[in-house]
Amino acid sequence: MSEPNSPESTLDITVAIPAYNGAKRIPLVLDRLKRQIKTEGLHWEVLVVDNNSQDNTAEVIKQCQTQWSDEVSLRYCFEPRQGAAFARQKAVKEAKGELIGFLDDDNLPEENWLSEAVGFSHRYPHAGAFSGRIYGCYEVSPPEGFEKIKAFLAIRDHGSEVISFEADKLRLPPAASLVVRKQAWLECVPTQPALTGKLPGLFIQGDDYEPLLYIYKGNWEILYNPDLKTSHQIPPQRFEEKYLLTLARGCGLSTSQLSLITAVSWQKPIIVARIFLGSLRRILFHFIRSRSRLNQDLAANFEFEFALGSLLSPFYIRRW
Repeated sequence: MSEPNSPESTLDITVAIPAYNGAKRIPLVLDRLKRQIKTEGLHWEVLVVDNNSQDNTAEVIKQCQTQWSDEVSLRYCFEPRQGAAFARQKAVKEAKGELIGFLDDDNLPEENWLSEAVGFSHRYPHAGAFSGRIYGCYEVSPPEGFEKIKAFLAIRDHGSEVISFEADKLRLPPAASLVVRKQAWLECVPTQPALTGKLPGLFIQGDDYEPLLYIYKGNWEILYNPDLKTSHQIPPQRFEEKYLLTLARGCGLSTSQLSLITAVSWQKPIIVARIFLGSLRRILFHFIRSRSRLNQDLAANFEFEFALGSLLSPFYIRRW
């Protein structure tokens, strides 16, 4: 296919799609990007980062390129280091856009997603990153109690007003449907992440939040744009109790590492001690309060596993 944009050119936005075994999912995401509206005057590209997939993702992208518009580049690159954090780092390195809009291979953007992302960045030049509403698109009905924990599956709706996320309280958006300013990332985010994402046999979360905390530490704002909308496809296996409880534990295990990012040196031992003691207190209180419901209540089980992960998180700190 043709490459309308030279390597030296600067685009408005790169839509980056980190993908692991996404051969069946990516074509639908690309189809949504083909149907974006209000893109007149925008200079953009799509970049698929193959994160060591074991399926035919590369072949699928090659086929999609033959059917792609010559006016917008559809590029492919390979990242052999397993983990979503490495895929995002690769995307930042390869991106030609001033903005990088991350879409997971199961995120379906609404038709104005692209124009809304670029327009919002112009209206809020101090936003180093921003996200929007993420709706759940369920293949089967969610289990009872799922409403209380849906945010952990990157389903978010913070209302109809622009708000600033409270990064110092670890209240941040997921990496799904996240737009970052490349300048902010390059200025603030270490090239070697401490939290790398889900790996075989290792399920420590927090890779979504780690770069955002560094961007926040660099005095950029992290904002919520209610008009930036996507749908997150949730397959049935994501509702299995084993998966959800593993997710809860993994999120908890990242608590200490994330909390240290914005702290000054003398605060760090105090923060870790508070996390450990606070988690222990929550576990004991939760066990007393919800003991009779732990085997039946999904939300109660989830909360317990998250607190247990937080209790253990000081032992998983990789960077002080």
